[in-house]
Amino acid sequence: MVGPELARELAEISLDLGRQVGILVDRTGNVDLVLVGDHRQIVLPDLGRARGALTRLLGLRLIHTHLNNEGITQDDINDLAQLRLDLVAALLPSPEGHAPAVELAYLVPSEDANDSVIRTSAPHVGALGIDFKELIGSLETELAFRQRAVVSTGGGDRALLVNATSMSRHEVEHRLAELKELARTAGLTVVDQLVFRQRHGPSASVLSSDRLQQINILALQNGVDLLVFDQDLSPSQVDRLTHMTELRIIDRTQLILDIFAQRAQTREGKLQVEMAQLKYLLPRLHGKGIAMSRLTGGIGARGPGETKLEIDRRRVRERLARLKKDLDLVKAQRERHRARRAKAELPIISIVGYTNAGKSTLLNNLTQSNVMAENKLFATLDPSSRRLRFPRDRSVIITDTVGFIQDLPPDLMEAFSATLEELTSADLILHVIDGASPRLEQQIGTVEGLLADLELAVKPMIRVLNKSDLLDGETISNLTRRYDAVAISAVNPATFPPLLARMGGSLGIDTE
Repeated sequence: MVGPELARELAEISLDLGRQVGILVDRTGNVDLVLVGDHRQIVLPDLGRARGALTRLLGLRLIHTHLNNEGITQDDINDLAQLRLDLVAALLPSPEGHAPAVELAYLVPSEDANDSVIRTSAPHVGALGIDFKELIGSLETELAFRQRAVVSTGGGDRALLVNATSMSRHEVEHRLAELKELARTAGLTVVDQLVFRQRHGPSASVLSSDRLQQINILALQNGVDLLVFDQDLSPSQVDRLTHMTELRIIDRTQLILDIFAQRAQTREGKLQVEMAQLKYLLPRLHGKGIAMSRLTGGIGARGPGETKLEIDRRRVRERLARLKKDLDLVKAQRERHRARRAKAELPIISIVGYTNAGKSTLLNNLTQSNVMAENKLFATLDPSSRRLRFPRDRSVIITDTVGFIQDLPPDLMEAFSATLEELTSADLILHVIDGASPRLEQQIGTVEGLLADLELAVKPMIRVLNKSDLLDGETISNLTRRYDAVAISAVNPATFPPLLARMGGSLGIDTE
């Protein structure tokens, strides 16, 4: 660690100054940094990722004095976990000038974060009897072995899901289940999910230092490089979390936007996603003031000019204006298509529902088409229209729409207004419900609440209870009666006749 003479010298300097003093020592024994605090603490500077990897120890050990004989503190443990220091040692100076007692702590691989910190103490440095080079080498070997083992179990970024909430346990379970499915759809490997109870709702700091220490330890031991929060985060909250963990931080809205960006195939879909992303980004562009900015200007344009931040914001606004014009053209084109369909007097049916309820599968099997359908959230992003023929050569246009989800980002709703306007011309809405979902009632409320927000609640609507093949007869009977729904299995066209009869009756079409 350090020699007895250097430990004694640090203790004497600390007593003379009445302040904590410390040093950061690298693995070759060289002093990397000298630190001086006040009588209560030392504040460490931003050390960055000196070794360039989130999954290794930093290669530095902190040795500092404590004047109140308190030994290793919670602040020391937080620094150890956040910075991934090799170890932290507290020297306890003696007013009589004796060699200072020492207590140290270091991280070890463990399934339980509460057992991940080892503490040891001795009456003086020479009595520790630890080969630190061998200790740190073995710790990194164990960490590397553990990380290889966990990383080999899945691809993609490795993420921890975090919910800091005052919601009920039942609500939290449902939200985390949905967040986990969103993460899977985005291509993430979910390592663990953490729930932190908050009595008064999310705070400005989101999580305490102790909770962030737990996250840091889990991240180190499991090769985690991403935290996904269930609630939306403010820019200041993201800054603090990033500083305290050195991990990438995203919130629920960012995760949904990322999925939409992956799924958008048509030019229209890409325009809509980009608009939503820029609207999310704009209020989060922030900088460090004029003194830290690059300035523009020149001959004939003297003055402070624009800061880099102002330039970024202006460019985002200009791009948003351009996207709005492009989407207005899309709206006009869609309006012309709707006018042609109205002229042809073809009834229009729109399929809506919670994401992954089976809308695309129903469209495919009703119309013998091949719209992409996957067991993932938001498998369909770009709307698809097909012709459905009833008996006696009557036809209707049936359209699949983007799936709804709880707390759908408002910017996304606004960006997809061109798509959602298709619903305004519908003569009939089919609300497809995942009958096997444990969150069935909540999902119905979410979809029909969004329809009400779009002023579509007055449209004729049929509730379609999908996935009846996964339910028993009594459950189907109870649910269809409770929600006035038609039970089907979208994968089995033999279950469609009652639905077709109900659709025909609503549209005045004979289905016999």
